[in-house]
Amino acid sequence: MSVAGGEGRGKDGFASALLDWYDDHARILPWRVPPGSDERPDPYRVWLSEVMLQQTTVATVRPRFERFLERWPTVSDLAAAPQEDVLSEWAGLGYYARARNLHACAKVVAEQGWPQTEEGLRALPGLGTYTAAAVAAIALAERAVVIDGNVERVVARIFAIERPVRQAGAEVRAGAAALTPAARPGDYAQAMMDLGAGVCRPKRPDCLLCPVRPFCDAAARGLTEELPVRVPKKPRPVRSGVVYVGVRPDGAVLCERRAENGLYGGMLGLPSSDWKEGGADAGAPVASDWVNVGEVEHGLTHFILKLTVQTARLGDAPSGTFFTDDLSGLPTVFRRCVALASVHAAANDAP
Repeated sequence: MSVAGGEGRGKDGFASALLDWYDDHARILPWRVPPGSDERPDPYRVWLSEVMLQQTTVATVRPRFERFLERWPTVSDLAAAPQEDVLSEWAGLGYYARARNLHACAKVVAEQGWPQTEEGLRALPGLGTYTAAAVAAIALAERAVVIDGNVERVVARIFAIERPVRQAGAEVRAGAAALTPAARPGDYAQAMMDLGAGVCRPKRPDCLLCPVRPFCDAAARGLTEELPVRVPKKPRPVRSGVVYVGVRPDGAVLCERRAENGLYGGMLGLPSSDWKEGGADAGAPVASDWVNVGEVEHGLTHFILKLTVQTARLGDAPSGTFFTDDLSGLPTVFRRCVALASVHAAANDAP
């Protein structure tokens, strides 16, 4: 593969063809300014959407993004919010370190303003290479090379890169940089995302409808189904433990605020043992007639959780815990534990 010079050998016109297609087929999303609009994209909305979209689907993010903006319309509003409120609002979106970084970043921006370069954006808390490039391209109109999973797949096919993307990172980046135009960098970045999401899909790409098929080496060689080269995933290790669902007679659930460091740091949680390979049980938070009601299995990026759920009726909250009937701030795994305990309680309370 050669990507030296211009838009890459044999790729002249790629960006123009892609942007023409985007002008007619751009997805309508609440954080986007449509192509052709005179409105300037808001860095806050662009940044917030990009953070939310990491490892999360557009369908999931859309309503959560709108609700987030209703609560904190500006970056200054977000910066002034208590971190506990931000973490609670983030519940269910996963990857909770993003919420802590989001809040830390908002505080810096509220005080100093938005940096006006990709390099400056990269210095903000929680903004990695991809997010900084995306905000720079879309909100600042800077020619930044934006590479997410969709872009990697498109580039691997356009240049017929026959190595796994993780092994060919420099080659993929060189290809992406060669294709990225100076004009309309924000629209171009979003067009690449849309192309990868809707046309150049991981499986069964719709090559007949692809606006850049004439530039695609994989299509020319009949390799679109084989590329990018897939590496078999290693089995994830399993961590196990015990989660305690204590319920007061009025239905309130025993909760705690998790330590800042570690998994679900700073989030609302249920009392539990440590979660380790091989399992661990630190003992129930208070003596009672705890009943084992089953197991919740929850997949995370690097490991799988298998949690034994125990439940009991309680009267008083032990030190460091409290009862609440507002469980909206619980991460999904804890909500599933409460749901399992509720099914058990309903079955046992039935006449």
